[in-house]
Amino acid sequence: MKYLVALGQELHFARAADKLFITQPALSRQIQQLEEEIGVKLVERTKRKVALTTAGAYFFDEATYVINHLEQVVQSTQRKAAGEEGEIRVGFVGSAMQNVIPDMLVRLNKEYPRLHTSLEELSNVEQLRALAHDRLDIGFLRMQHVPGDFEKKMVFEDSFSLVVPKDHKINAKSFTDLRQFSNEPFILFSSEYSQEYFDNIMSIFTDHDFEPHVSHRSVHANTIFRLVEKHLGVSIIPSALAKGVNLDVTFIPLDQLPQRTRLTAVWNARNRNNALEKMLALL
Repeated sequence: MKYLVALGQELHFARAADKLFITQPALSRQIQQLEEEIGVKLVERTKRKVALTTAGAYFFDEATYVINHLEQVVQSTQRKAAGEEGEIRVGFVGSAMQNVIPDMLVRLNKEYPRLHTSLEELSNVEQLRALAHDRLDIGFLRMQHVPGDFEKKMVFEDSFSLVVPKDHKINAKSFTDLRQFSNEPFILFSSEYSQEYFDNIMSIFTDHDFEPHVSHRSVHANTIFRLVEKHLGVSIIPSALAKGVNLDVTFIPLDQLPQRTRLTAVWNARNRNNALEKMLALL
């Protein structure tokens, strides 16, 4: 199963073999034996490319889940043997670290001091993939619509703010309308961050009757702030991200706009980690 997962990730026998520290012929034999054992063709291989069959793609997803789940079971067992209450694996987008995640960790540590927490900053799409494959127990992301296998709970609602260079001619006092920036280049979170979030941002421009010139896109807030600081454009970000920024940028609240961004806790309905139940009780 591990060999098939490695091949599914690389879609290249030589790279997958290197990743597994085995020879390419040995990997080919293992895949062939797996196909013979379950009686299903999993991999299509030609001179030009390697691809998973429909059945192979299903097997890849489920095998990834099983392998990750087994690793989590082993680690939790070891932690329980050491006197801990297990581990909860938390994914988050950067803005969640401004208030929600730290507050949650303080409460979690107070209620369950022997519960270990691991944190990983990931995009919305990466979190959903990790939740589906049991690499995370819970994710905090900016999406309202999630696949049917997931449970969700909205935990924080935020307004937006403009971020501009500190010496920009328009500041919070002189700002009257977003149209003042209609000729400015914008630096925005990429749609890869979240298509739903990106569409929400674009609806702001639609309401103000102009289409922005998007000069740069990023999935990292700090990258956006650095580019704004260097006068490469302005941006619109969740207001929570303005906290603790020590750069030559300034923030103009857009709290008069109807658009809001929501931080949502998402978890897999089939997750059996009892540490997750403890965190959900605190939500």
